[in-house]
Amino acid sequence: MNHLVLGTALAGPYPDTAKSVRFGMGCFWGVERIFWELNTEDFSPIHVTAAAYAGGVTDSPTYREVCSGATGHAEVVQVVWDPNKISFDSLLKEFWENHDPTQGMRQGNDRGSQYRSVIYVDSEGDLAVAEASRDRYQSHLVAAGFGQITTEIKVDKAFHLAEPDHQQYLHTYPDGYCNHGFCQVNY
Repeated sequence: MNHLVLGTALAGPYPDTAKSVRFGMGCFWGVERIFWELNTEDFSPIHVTAAAYAGGVTDSPTYREVCSGATGHAEVVQVVWDPNKISFDSLLKEFWENHDPTQGMRQGNDRGSQYRSVIYVDSEGDLAVAEASRDRYQSHLVAAGFGQITTEIKVDKAFHLAEPDHQQYLHTYPDGYCNHGFCQVNY
């Protein structure tokens, strides 16, 4: 299956130089659009984005199972990018600024463990970068009157693609539900 906007294969193969991360910021529909929109006509740092499930205990979970909270998975977006065109720190800036990482098991009106804030990286090096970015962003949040960041950050490469009707949902339904961008604290 190919990405409806970018035209690249959701499940790979990916370029040898590409890197990947899974971001959970609430409902994956809006998260996916945030990252595919980093590409422009003249600048294409993102190879592919894909709605997925990660961080749980079951293989091949379904949307219904994930929403039940029984699988332990979060709704995430697999982001595959070219590190020669965009830094991981730039992606982390988009992550922090486009949701409220202090809300625990929810984002706005979306409640449940599947909506928790997560960063699942591929390597110990990326883990260190993500943790350092969390620490920098925490100081900005405190200055703005927010609480402690609850984002789960760990090395975890496993993910399961979500069903086809969740892929690039806001491309197919441009006026569809999107619950992002309400924290408004700059990184």
